[in-house]
Amino acid sequence: MKIQTVKLVYFSPTGTTKTIVQEIARGINPGNTELLDITRPDTRKQPLHTSESDLLIVGVPVYMGRIPALAGEWLHAIQAHNTPAVCVVVYGNRVYDDALLELKDILTNCGCKPVAGSAFIGEHSFSTAKTPTAVGRPDATDLKHAELFGQKIRKKLQSVSMSGRISEVKIPGCHPYRGEPIHPYRRDSIFWNVDFIAVSDACIQCGACAEGCPVGAINPENSRLIDTEKCITCCACIRHCPRHARTVKPGLVRDASLRLSTLYKERKEPEFFF
Repeated sequence: MKIQTVKLVYFSPTGTTKTIVQEIARGINPGNTELLDITRPDTRKQPLHTSESDLLIVGVPVYMGRIPALAGEWLHAIQAHNTPAVCVVVYGNRVYDDALLELKDILTNCGCKPVAGSAFIGEHSFSTAKTPTAVGRPDATDLKHAELFGQKIRKKLQSVSMSGRISEVKIPGCHPYRGEPIHPYRRDSIFWNVDFIAVSDACIQCGACAEGCPVGAINPENSRLIDTEKCITCCACIRHCPRHARTVKPGLVRDASLRLSTLYKERKEPEFFF
């Protein structure tokens, strides 16, 4: 199978998924690479078209065992034609449940042929200095695994060129999917419709948080104003603040952060499927 272009697609509010996808591409070592960051709302306006001469690598984070619904909506609109695809999810050292299977199903229904899948670990979005979960992940070992994963994908594609057949990748998971899709505007669980961000006097209204918000939930003229109906609790605004002026208030999210830090201390390793 001759691949002309590797297309990297990622939804990555805090940058961890982007890092993993780029390292996988490094292992594949393609001649031509195109990056499509669908994190910001304005980049999700046009659908993606791919052909059988492309390799599509899609990376998304896991929220409550599912892929983010707004990313899923954009992915459902992909128009592919027998495009080999690699499914990648990144989760915060808890579980990824059926997110990887969900991603594979979406890409298959769009006309892709998934050839590999992986689940990597990134620092949990609720992780803090006091309640750390998977701090520093992905680390150097994770990145090496990602690069080696890319090399194995390249070898599989080379074997396809010789045999002419693409073997279906087997992804674990359940139908119907477990977990709750996190989506702005539509919430069935009050847990995720909370005012949980505290903004201190250190805030200088630089706008970095509003710029980095994947759903436009922060008022760019007054970053203290947060639309909780839009917020997907990705905590990108906390990570992007150069003044460390944003923190998690006491309440449901902080309580969840403590539980995660307590229950999921044991290091988990990436998983790969071919």
